[in-house]
Amino acid sequence: MAVKFCLRLPRRSSPPIPMNGLEYSAEPSQATVLLIHGLTGTPNEMKGLANFFYRRGYSVLCPRLAHHGEPLHILKRAKWQEFYRSVKETLLKIPADQKVFAAGLSMGALCALLLAEEFPERVSGVTGLSPTLFYDGWNIPWTHCLLPLAYFTPIRYFAYFKEEPPYGIKNERIRSKVHEYYKNASLEDVSEVAQYGYPYFPVTLLCELRLLIRNLMKKMSRIRVPVQLIQASEDDMTSVKNSQFIHDNVASKEKEIVLLHNSYHVITADQERRTVAQKMNEFFCRIRGVQPGETPNGKEEDL
Repeated sequence: MAVKFCLRLPRRSSPPIPMNGLEYSAEPSQATVLLIHGLTGTPNEMKGLANFFYRRGYSVLCPRLAHHGEPLHILKRAKWQEFYRSVKETLLKIPADQKVFAAGLSMGALCALLLAEEFPERVSGVTGLSPTLFYDGWNIPWTHCLLPLAYFTPIRYFAYFKEEPPYGIKNERIRSKVHEYYKNASLEDVSEVAQYGYPYFPVTLLCELRLLIRNLMKKMSRIRVPVQLIQASEDDMTSVKNSQFIHDNVASKEKEIVLLHNSYHVITADQERRTVAQKMNEFFCRIRGVQPGETPNGKEEDL
């Protein structure tokens, strides 16, 4: 990741980009799947999973995390509590008689675990997809270890990481589309953020992620709901150590790690996205005590 410094971002009068959450209501609904996208990501990265579960009779909600879709000078000032509140408020809108499964990607996985700790009576199970506690993947530069020096200085307000290949994507076709936007994007460019996420990652948000992680660490031993962790063995951003740490520290009696061998970090959109969906479905069905069902027309849909 390249680092860019900017003393003051342009504050143009252009409106925020349209970036709505996803909401599919099944009638009757077997259960509700709450999907949580990652930090500087978008609900679009969960769209394949949303369609998969809706076709299997689940209602699906994927909220847009607070300030995502806003210009970078606004997003960079957001607090982790605001992101979590987006998820919490969505959960509280789900009817109390609905069984709820929470699943999140990267930071979204951590928010799902926080939900399970705070609302064990509402959350029936959690799937953590590429959970991010430590940035220790093979594509993280050694300079990343210097970040703590920035957390306590004004530098954090002016420093940004520029996303670079492979962008968490092993699939060459998808990666090339992301690269086409990211390669020339400027700090103020949000033209295709709804589709591909933000090209730049403010250091302030890494500070907030660090605080969220610290909060979760204090609560992890109190998590008792079933937990599934799915991660790529070649994750370019966060190693399998992340899933193993959560597996070893939650108090859940039912827990598992599923390893993928042909994907990178964004496993909801990469080579094995169908395997991810199928493994999640099997996990949810075990908790519900039913057999994994077929789609209504008996055919497998594209993801």
